[in-house]
This record gives sequence, structure tokens and C-alpha cells, in this order.
Amino acid sequence: MRFLSYMFIITLLGFCGVLSTQAALDDGLILYFSFDRDIDGTAIDGTGNGNNGIISDANITTDEKKVGLGSIEMLSENASVEVESFSELENYQDNSFVFWLNFIQAHNGAWSQIFAKKAPGSDRSPGVWICPNSLNIHYRFNPNNQGSQCAGPGGEDQLFNVGQWYHVAGVKEGGKFRFHIDGEIAGEYDVPANHAQGVEKLYIGKTGYRSATFYLDDFFLFNRALSTDEVSDIMAGLLISVEPQDKLTTTWGTLKTQRD
Repeated sequence: MRFLSYMFIITLLGFCGVLSTQAALDDGLILYFSFDRDIDGTAIDGTGNGNNGIISDANITTDEKKVGLGSIEMLSENASVEVESFSELENYQDNSFVFWLNFIQAHNGAWSQIFAKKAPGSDRSPGVWICPNSLNIHYRFNPNNQGSQCAGPGGEDQLFNVGQWYHVAGVKEGGKFRFHIDGEIAGEYDVPANHAQGVEKLYIGKTGYRSATFYLDDFFLFNRALSTDEVSDIMAGLLISVEPQDKLTTTWGTLKTQRD
């Protein structure tokens, strides 16, 4: 009996530790798309705040996924998910975008959008593309168009592979930007400490530029800079959601040990 009581206490302490980690990770989360399903062409904001995304020329697919039930498939050059402006989206300076990315096709000779938060007079708060002639990522902020040039796993001019899932995180803290691939820092760059901001949409896929061709899964946006350890924790699955079938809200704080 004492042994069972001891094991119960150890299990409870471990569970409380998990919840504490998840609560810390949840801090500053302003937008989340699981891309497990859509409702009438709408991607549901898993934070429960109602900042849903309108899907155009793209599909939620269960054929290719990294986490959960599905991912969003961006095959058309016109594919997009548009999120209307909201206050937290308009005001952040420090920020972290974290997501799983799998390229369906390589470069196509054009600047091709992965996502962008626009601002009045600017499309780089941030703006994120693949480069025209190489499969790597151009991640930029205005003013002065600062950030990575054409980065990939291992740093500048390192190429991504088609058909492979990568965990990507762009973290801006003051005038510094860290680019993480699969939990490792692939580059560190100077960026404007106060980048362009204001009332504008967030776009995944097409903006004024064509969409790149990719799958995207588990897309998180924070209005703060995550630490390197926090990026690794999210990659490991310590911040996930359970989306009830009959509600649009999300219950946070459930740990999955098997996600693939």
C-alpha cells in the first residue's frame, strides 16, 4: 500500500510538472492552427479566440501529416489561408512563428510565399518566402528588409529536401532574429527592433506573391520570443491541443507521447 501511495505521488508530481511546462509554453500564444480539419472552408483558431482562417484553393488533407489528423496542402499558386487583423496581431514586436513544413516541389523561379503578416505599407512583419532559384527560406522584416538571405538546415545556402518534414521556428527578440530548423539554430541575424506594424491580415500562401508548394502542420504564433529550449519542447510535443468535435474552442494541457 505504501508503495502504491508512493508511486501515485511520483506520478502526480510528474503530471503537475508537465502541466507547468505547458502553462509556460502557452504564455503569449495568440494564434494556433492544427490543420486537422476545416469547417466549411475555415481553419479553426485552436486558441479559442475566434481568429479563424479562410481557406482558398487549398485543402486539409489526411494523406500527409506530421502531427494529429491532417495538414494543409498548398498545391496551387493561388492557395491561401487569410486571417483578419486583430489587436494582438497588430501590436507585437517580439514574436515567434513555429510550424512543421514539408515542401511538395522545389523552387520555381519566382519568389513564392510561405506566410506573411502585412502592415500598412509593408509586407514583412515578417514576410517569409522560398528563394527563386534554391529551396531555402528568405525570412525578412521591414524597415530595411532585414533577416535571412536564403537559409536552410545548417545555415545560409543550405537546401531543404523535397518530401521531408522540418520543424521551423523564427524567433524575433528586440533587434535580433534566430532561425531554428529541427531544434537547431540555423542562423542569427540583425533585424529592426521596432519593425513595421499595424492593422493588416496574416496570410499563409499567396499574398501579392504566388504561394510556394508545401504542406504545413501545427502552426503556432506567439507575441513573445521563445527560448531555444521552448522551441525544442514544442517540437517534442509538449504543447498540443484537443479540439472537441462539437465545439470551436480548444482545451490545452494534454500530453501526447506518440504524435507521428
